[in-house]
Amino acid sequence: MGKITNDELKKHNSKESCWVKIHGKVYDVTEFLPEHPGGQNIILKYSGKDATEEFDPIHPPDTLDKYLAPKFHLGEFDESSVSAADRQAEADAAAEAAANVSPEELERLENLKAIPRLEECYNLFDFEHIASKVMKNAAWAYYSSGADDEITLRENHAAFHRVWFRPRILIDVAKIDLSTSMFGTKVQMPFYVTATALGKLGHPEGEVNLTKASHTNGVIQMIPTLASCSFDEIVDAAQPGQTQWFQLYVNSDREVTRKIVCHAADRGVKVLCITVDAPQLGRREKDMRSKYVPPATDDDDTGATVQKGAEVDHSQGSARAISTFIDPALSWKDIPWFQKVIKDHGKPMKLVLKGVQRVEDVLLAIKYGLDGVILSNHGGRQLEFARPAIEVLAETMEVLDRNNLRNRIEVYIDGGIRRGTDIIKALCLGAKGVGIGRPFLYAMSCYGVDGVNHAMNLIRDELEMNMRLIGANKIEDLDRSMVDVRSVDQHSNVPSDHLTSIVYEGLNPPPFRRSKL
Repeated sequence: MGKITNDELKKHNSKESCWVKIHGKVYDVTEFLPEHPGGQNIILKYSGKDATEEFDPIHPPDTLDKYLAPKFHLGEFDESSVSAADRQAEADAAAEAAANVSPEELERLENLKAIPRLEECYNLFDFEHIASKVMKNAAWAYYSSGADDEITLRENHAAFHRVWFRPRILIDVAKIDLSTSMFGTKVQMPFYVTATALGKLGHPEGEVNLTKASHTNGVIQMIPTLASCSFDEIVDAAQPGQTQWFQLYVNSDREVTRKIVCHAADRGVKVLCITVDAPQLGRREKDMRSKYVPPATDDDDTGATVQKGAEVDHSQGSARAISTFIDPALSWKDIPWFQKVIKDHGKPMKLVLKGVQRVEDVLLAIKYGLDGVILSNHGGRQLEFARPAIEVLAETMEVLDRNNLRNRIEVYIDGGIRRGTDIIKALCLGAKGVGIGRPFLYAMSCYGVDGVNHAMNLIRDELEMNMRLIGANKIEDLDRSMVDVRSVDQHSNVPSDHLTSIVYEGLNPPPFRRSKL
């Protein structure tokens, strides 16, 4: 087929024949409509039109090549076929959209103009506060949301307040060394950038910003399965010798999973982190509500309510919409299969379980010969009332030490880490390192890669200062004797955290359907 004209594209604007233009190419997505994880109406909204702007933030650039058969790749779009009348209609539609901008969006745009200078950000909470004011509503809702009433989301950070220091005095702390090793890789600070999805919701360059900042600061990046950038794009952005891990949501099709694992190994990934806390993605109401746009009338079928009429209920939010492939049947019996895939491929990777939430499963991981575990409740986005990782860590390391098992497995945590003191507490309790996710997304969304670099520098400064104050000049000096954990599992009132109180945005009820008259 030759180049597709604009008149031809516009003819195919229905369920029966749905074509879309993306990055100057035309695709027939008719047969894909029932399978689209986000529901069919969001595609139908752009049928016969250019869907690039909607497509880009939530799809890696290789999505169409991977999931749409070649016969549905119809060809190049003929830009010269767009008439002056069509261009004027597009301009008029854009002008109308601009004229109908909501008061909330106008306020956001004004906030962008008045955004604080980067050097005015003194801690990770500052980035979160600014992001809440300058990010688009759907993006902010996706990044910030937690499960149900968001109690676990908040408790993840609050739990660190139940661990107190027992500092040493008269220790020579003139020189502080923050370097350590993670699965044999030397890093400059004891944290890694954990996997977070849909980076382009916050910034056009998406996860590549995190790749660049990770290299600059000598830390490891964990590449997410649900990145906006493609896996290869993120790996290609890494510098020679830069270490990356890969977070894997296991596909129900094991052959697809095998190919992903082998490709990651071929590209030099050192650690495979299998997410085990998400047989189904949690109910995140901020995310869900941001995707629900009430129709103008009860019989409105314009597609403004993107989930209406779709086989997949998009009212469950972005998270569920992009994750229907995840296998809920994943179990311990699959671990030997992963180990065999890695062994047979001949390119060693460490095998880690991400999302472990009880010491009994850590002991099982040791029994199965796994290299590491990440104690995590998915940032409070999965099971509501799952215990904070710092609490599970305290319990876990005590059992491992009692049974002389500490050296059999590397233990990491993520969730709620916002201060250098949080990291030091985890290291004192025996964690090899910690994962930090949302704060870097917020920094990236506000200031790009410069924001991520600044956030990492703030953590470095806090770590150096607090290492001196606790009486340790290197990571190996930190141990359990330097913390008081007697209250860590006491789920009662703790000292209030003013910054958290300011930054935290509570849930809202549905809006009233007020008359426009």
